[in-house]
Amino acid sequence: MASAIISSFSRYMEIAGDQVLFTGRFARNIFRGGFEWGEFLRQCYIVGYKSIGLVGITGFIIGFVLTLQTQPTLKTFGAQSFVPSMVAISIIREIGPVIIALICAGKIASSIGAELGSMKVTEQIDAMEVSSANPVQYLVVTRILACTIMVPLLTIMADALALLGGYVGVNIQDHVSFSLFFRKSFSALEFSDVMPALIKTFFFGYAIGFVGCYKGYHSKRGTESVGLAANSAVVSASLWIILLDAIAVQITNMIVY
Repeated sequence: MASAIISSFSRYMEIAGDQVLFTGRFARNIFRGGFEWGEFLRQCYIVGYKSIGLVGITGFIIGFVLTLQTQPTLKTFGAQSFVPSMVAISIIREIGPVIIALICAGKIASSIGAELGSMKVTEQIDAMEVSSANPVQYLVVTRILACTIMVPLLTIMADALALLGGYVGVNIQDHVSFSLFFRKSFSALEFSDVMPALIKTFFFGYAIGFVGCYKGYHSKRGTESVGLAANSAVVSASLWIILLDAIAVQITNMIVY
C-alpha cells in the first residue's frame, strides 16, 4: 500500500516537473526570433471563428434558461424588476466565463491534443526537430497564444448573446422593452464585476491551450495514444478551469470586498 502511494506521488511529481519544463520552453520561444505569424493567425481562425456557432448558441441558451428558471421565483417575492440585474450579474461574473471555458475545453483542447498527438505518433514532430525547425515555436506557442487571446473574445460574445437570451426569456411571459432591459442590466454591473471576470478568461484560455499542447506533444507511441491525449486534455483542462475559477473568486473577494 505504501509503495503504491509513493509510486503514485512520484509519478505526479514527475508530471508536474515536465509541465514546468514545458512552460519554460513555451516562455522562451515566445520572444525568440522568427515568430510564426501566419500559423498564429490560422490558429486564431480555428480557435475563434470556428467556435463562434457553438459558443454563441450556448451563450444564448444560458441566458434564456437562466431567466426562465429564476423569473417565477423572483415574481413570488415581488422582485420581478430585478430579473435583468440578476441575469447580468450572474452571467458576466461567473456563469458565462466558466461555462464557455468548459465548452472551449471540450472542443479546442481535445482538437489540439488529438492533432499534436497524431503528429507525434506519425513522427512529424521528430522530423521537424531533425530538420532544424522549432516545433515548440511553430506548434505550441501559436496554439497557446491563440487560445489565450480568443477565449476571452468568445466569452464576451457569449455574454452579450446570453443577455439577449435573457431579454427573449423575459418577454415570453411579460413585455419589457429592449432599452429598459439592457439599461437595468448594465446599471447593475460594476467595474469589480466585469474586470475580474474578463481577466480570468485569459487564464482559462491559457490553460486550455497549454493542456491541449502538453497532452498531445507528450503522447506515447501508438494510435491509441491519440484518443487518450484528446480525452485527458479535456478532463485536465476542465479541472484546471474549475481550480483557476475558485482561486480567482478568492482573490477577487479579498481585493474587492
